Amino acid sequence: MEADYALCEVHEGICGQHLGGRALAHKVLRQGYYWPTMQHDALEYTKKYDSCQRFASIPKQAPNPLIMMKSPIPFAMWGMDLLGPFPPASAQRKFVIVATDYFTKWVEAEALATIRAKKCEDFFWRAVICRFGIPRVLITNNRKQFDNTTFHTFCANLTIAHCFTSVAHPQMNGLTKVTNRTLLQGLKKKLDGVKGLWVEELPKILWAYHTTTRTTTGETPFSLAFGTVALIPLEIGLPSLWLITYNPDTNDDGLRGNLDLLDEKRDQAAMRLIAYQHRVTKFFDKRVQSRVFHVSDLVLCRMDVSVPRDTIGKLSPNWECLYRVIKLGGPGSYHLETLDGKAIPRTWNAKVLQRYYS
Repeated sequence: MEADYALCEVHEGICGQHLGGRALAHKVLRQGYYWPTMQHDALEYTKKYDSCQRFASIPKQAPNPLIMMKSPIPFAMWGMDLLGPFPPASAQRKFVIVATDYFTKWVEAEALATIRAKKCEDFFWRAVICRFGIPRVLITNNRKQFDNTTFHTFCANLTIAHCFTSVAHPQMNGLTKVTNRTLLQGLKKKLDGVKGLWVEELPKILWAYHTTTRTTTGETPFSLAFGTVALIPLEIGLPSLWLITYNPDTNDDGLRGNLDLLDEKRDQAAMRLIAYQHRVTKFFDKRVQSRVFHVSDLVLCRMDVSVPRDTIGKLSPNWECLYRVIKLGGPGSYHLETLDGKAIPRTWNAKVLQRYYS
């Protein structure tokens, strides 16, 4: 009882400042008090203190090793996402829907005035399925435009495995996020002061993306998709050797030869992609600070994920909403429920969760 009183007074008393376990033990010791299990008791006391858990710092290190999304087959796995809103353009278009193939890095994008589920379904049918065939996997986030009965039925009828990213963890669909960032940066640099012309500039940005060599594969998306090098505007203004020596007869034979060698080119690109992913994973995993939860564990959710951002003030806790783990999902993801037994939709990544000690 006396030990508990000493820890309580120094930790949360009139002059207490909610010290950490080791600092709390040292401060009590400097005041002239001692018992054999002082440091263990102080660590346990601070670990289970509710306010200290809710106001704990958000760790920057990743909670689990990097899992790379691999698709060695062209146009078999696509990621889809939405960008916007942008400044209103012609026909009141202010959103962009983007679909990216995980192997060739080919991108399809379209400007939209509204982002209803039907619009997303029509875009995927027209821009992806009608051009490249039915994919095996589609990865999206948890937006209502993708997470609805209509879109579920559309994917199920075509036997497309529709996968969702974990809540507040867009890294699961990282390729699409990187593509979005590249397109957005290109639009910013091209527009200058006339922001309403972004719709007219979008096809040019896409063309530049398709004809630029990607670091991961060592090839351009156009080359991996169609087996040949694209003719760019520079070769019109400053004719290249390819254009000067153009011959319709030999050109057709050359294109057929390129198609015959396309499988080999894709195999080499796949090996370069795997090597690149291995290097990135090795670098990433050095900085992992493992956080693993088990069924029945209590967890807190990060504040900026569980509540609206405009309600978060400077003095708000970093962690809120107490949940219970009910099932393990994929690597580093978990299914949760409230303490009343109500299941929480979707999986939650360990990055936005913290163990709660009761």
